Amino acid sequence: MIRAAHNNTVTVKYTGKLADGTIFDASPEDRPLTFIIGRGEVIKGFEAAVLEMSKGETKTVVIEPDQAYGEPNPTLVEEINRADLPENLELIEGGQLEVTQGDGSILRLMIDKVTEETVSLDANHPLAGKALTFVIELLEVDTAPPKELPPLFTGALAAGPTL
Repeated sequence: MIRAAHNNTVTVKYTGKLADGTIFDASPEDRPLTFIIGRGEVIKGFEAAVLEMSKGETKTVVIEPDQAYGEPNPTLVEEINRADLPENLELIEGGQLEVTQGDGSILRLMIDKVTEETVSLDANHPLAGKALTFVIELLEVDTAPPKELPPLFTGALAAGPTL
């Protein structure tokens, strides 16, 4: 059996669940996830789990916050005046607000609390502080030198800095 290693291009099917069993992400049945090991394209714990697998293997792993999206950072929660926001903006607790940053990237903020005068916005990743359970099936391992793949900015597995 072919074992996954650094710089291999791997293809997996996965389902991600929270501790209560809620599914927060899954690869579409007709489009499994393909990524290059060692490039930081997925969260650390997911990549580490795949590194321990062989082609055709399925395993269940629990990934702690330090290997996923980290612990919530209180400095990323800010209370702002409602008067500083557009009047027609619908603000619902538990909802999201998208803000375009100076570089053109979009920052998604969770709306924590809404009062008549203020809004509390949270820039932490929604899965920060949570242990994540993944069922992973390793479908393919390509040991040839990696080709460039399109960016993986979809789903909960998208890597990058924890906000």
